[in-house]
Amino acid sequence: MILLVNGEPREVAACDLDALVAELELEPSGVATALNREFVPRGERGATLLRAHDAVEILSPMQGG
Repeated sequence: MILLVNGEPREVAACDLDALVAELELEPSGVATALNREFVPRGERGATLLRAHDAVEILSPMQGG
């Protein structure tokens, strides 16, 4: 399905937010997620289902100084 991930259209196979983080090969504990502008806590990602054209934001902390 097509999702908008960090502002870019992307074809993904994931059906929930947890699976999307894994599909994108991101460290689950190292990112924050939002679905359609609503923050999704890490513990709720597996129960957060995705639908075509959802907007997902995935943020990771910046390193350095």
